[in-house]
This record gives sequence, structure tokens and C-alpha cells, in this order.
Amino acid sequence: MTAIYNGMPGDANSELIWKKSQRSGPQGNCVEVATLPGGGVAMRNSRHADGPALVFTKAEMEAFLGGVQDGEFGYLV
Repeated sequence: MTAIYNGMPGDANSELIWKKSQRSGPQGNCVEVATLPGGGVAMRNSRHADGPALVFTKAEMEAFLGGVQDGEFGYLV
């Protein structure tokens, strides 16, 4: 497997399986996520699949998604 690091090109690792929300529109207005070995998550912009991917630990994603579920980030949209 290709090295995984924060800021890696989103299309650099062909072994990652990227998924985007069904809520994403036809213009690619969404992010895509991929599960990483060890339970982390990579995230990239669906319009720029070759752009940088952000890499998060499982604990970081749990904290963020918990905040989303609690409504802490509703002011962003």
C-alpha cells in the first residue's frame, strides 16, 4: 500500500475505496471519505480527487461526527 499521510494526493492510493454521500449533487458538491487501515479516515474534495486528502484518526472522526450529531456545526450551512 502507498504511504498514507496528511496532504497526500487524493488519488495517490488506488487501494482506497472512496465513498460520497447520496446527498451529493450532480455537480460534485461533496466530499468523499475512505476508511484507512487501522481505522482512520481520509477525506477529499469530490471535485478535485487528485487534490490533497486530509487524514484523521478514528478518535478525531468520532469526536467530529459526535459534534455533528449533537448539532454543534449547524451554523456552517
